[in-house]
Amino acid sequence: MIEGVEWPSVQRAAMSGAREWMTRILSALAGISLLCASAADARSAKPKRPPTGARKAVPAPRTVPDITPSAAALRVADWIATSGDNQTLPYAIVDKTNAALFLYDADGNPLAQVPVLIGIAPGDDATPGVGTKDLSELGPAEKTTPAGRFLAKFGLAAGGVKVLWVDYADSVAMHPIPSDAAKSEKRRDRMLSATAEDNRITFGCINVPLAFYGKILRPLFLGQGGYVYVLPDTKPLEDVFPRLRVHALTYDRAAS
Repeated sequence: MIEGVEWPSVQRAAMSGAREWMTRILSALAGISLLCASAADARSAKPKRPPTGARKAVPAPRTVPDITPSAAALRVADWIATSGDNQTLPYAIVDKTNAALFLYDADGNPLAQVPVLIGIAPGDDATPGVGTKDLSELGPAEKTTPAGRFLAKFGLAAGGVKVLWVDYADSVAMHPIPSDAAKSEKRRDRMLSATAEDNRITFGCINVPLAFYGKILRPLFLGQGGYVYVLPDTKPLEDVFPRLRVHALTYDRAAS
């Protein structure tokens, strides 16, 4: 017994203090639980971020438009194949009106057909002396792609670039779209458009798709070269290819 205090009173005081401390501890634990629950709810309420490295949608590549040979192109192709005018060399038919090229091997088997870009100005004859001028000196009417039958071979152009010369004297070559072509000309868009109305844009050269040029045309024409038949857009077909008349007469006689 402690002096001046009865034991039951001490016991009651101790029990009362223990209960008070227990109540405080339970209240603190309840508060912590509420805080944890609130934090979890806050995390679940945040919008989910897209996974890093997610790929953005890529637009589908534009495809080359469908090309159907014109009656003139079919007629010239038939004449070449039956007469052997290509002299055992591969050949290409350029249809200026429809801005299309049709490629054949030496035996007349079709290999490819692609859209092309041609000279801005309509016309089937090159202006005399045009091959000696710089591009900056050409007038609008001089930017034509001449029609006719040409023996085309690879050779060097300005800057040491190798191109397929169609008409070397008049500086008409066949090659892909130049890398330094003005963006305002939109040459690639013109080549891939569904119409031939906007394919007149060059200074007279014939622009072809890059993949076609590198993978098909170049390997085929390297060495001995090949023939390029450029169809007219203003002259009659027989005026440009007189042998068509002979072929037609021979074919008619054989048919009769």
